[in-house]
Amino acid sequence: MHIINQVISEAVMIFDKLGFEVALGPELETEYYNFDALNIPKDHPARDMQDTFWIKNPENNKSQITSSKKDANLLLRTHTSPVQIRYMEKHQPPIRIIVPGRVFRNESTDSTHEAQFFQMEGLLVDEKTSMAELKGVLAHFMKEFFGEETEIRFRPSFFSFTEPSVEVDVKRPNGKWLEVLGAGMVHPNVLESAGIDSKKYRGFAFGVGIDRLVMLRYGVSDIRMLYSGDLRFLSQFN
Repeated sequence: MHIINQVISEAVMIFDKLGFEVALGPELETEYYNFDALNIPKDHPARDMQDTFWIKNPENNKSQITSSKKDANLLLRTHTSPVQIRYMEKHQPPIRIIVPGRVFRNESTDSTHEAQFFQMEGLLVDEKTSMAELKGVLAHFMKEFFGEETEIRFRPSFFSFTEPSVEVDVKRPNGKWLEVLGAGMVHPNVLESAGIDSKKYRGFAFGVGIDRLVMLRYGVSDIRMLYSGDLRFLSQFN
């Protein structure tokens, strides 16, 4: 089994014990689910060509399509968050899901960046949900994955789909902190766009790069090695 699949399987088992189930969705996504429903403004830089692989559709000109058309304006998903919207549209709280999957970014490739990589989203929606619960869930995952002595810290940040938003760091053995994921309380607009009453329910969400987890745990210095297909490298993780 490829090391990325190994880590996904381990993460699924950890969250399964906390009551989370796996949800999946399409890699070919729409602008509505990838951006609009997640409260990402029309003028947000993430919508620019340098970040997103837009799919040319000869029947629909991109500039003529509005966000109300959920089936228009196709792209390769830039994160797994659209699955959260699709899931919430079909299920009412309580909701506990994790969403592992491949995502795509139109950016230059180097030792820490790839045009495709794996990500895992998490979403919990219920009547009583708090930032303290989010911190407890993430602390439990990090300790299970990296070891009982693992320390994490929260730093204020900004994401369009969460408020308040935080970045989460892990303390490395050398004493330095490294950012590993983004998280926060689900923005009321996101809940409403999926048909969930934001006055009754609250939620938290987080997103972590699977590739980064692999690199941190096993000391892999170049993300491109994970996609090289070199069996001499991959067989080390059996």
